[in-house]
Amino acid sequence: MCTRRRATGMSLIEVVVFIVVLGIGIAATLVVFNRVTSASVDPMVRKQALAIASSLLEEIELRGFTYCDPDDPKVYTAAAATATECTSAAYIENIGPDTLPSSTAETRYAIPQFDNVNDYDGFAMSGANIKSADGTTISGLGDYSVAVSVVNAGGDFSIAAAEALRITVTAQHVPTGTTVSLQGYRLRYAPNSP
Repeated sequence: MCTRRRATGMSLIEVVVFIVVLGIGIAATLVVFNRVTSASVDPMVRKQALAIASSLLEEIELRGFTYCDPDDPKVYTAAAATATECTSAAYIENIGPDTLPSSTAETRYAIPQFDNVNDYDGFAMSGANIKSADGTTISGLGDYSVAVSVVNAGGDFSIAAAEALRITVTAQHVPTGTTVSLQGYRLRYAPNSP
């Protein structure tokens, strides 16, 4: 009797199945690698947005919060936000930039300058217009924008609404949509406050 030896190895079908499975595994690995690589920039973008928001929030919180505009001679003696306590009704501090008598509206960079927390309400910067407090353009921030909102928040502390402000600074990396929003509070400081 003649015995035949059976050939050892892989058949064509087994090789094709192996190549298909290997191809799927490599494709899945590349997809994961692509996602990890593209997401590796997110921490840097988020950190930059956080730095922009925190520096602007700190700048705002360092401003005064008084009844009368700091340009008013009665700023340190006023006990309320009234026309009789301040030099005139024009000097009463309200939410938003002030327009004092015979002057233009206050801005962040030019005189008359923001001098009170609530002057920053509605302030925004974007792209190449993101600047430091002294007006110096900060390079490399062309893809970012920042906006400020200031609202009465005394109710958050069970005090009169106008005695506290909530400051919200929102910075965004426009291309990715990464947004960082920081909030801070400023309680009114006036030497004669009740």
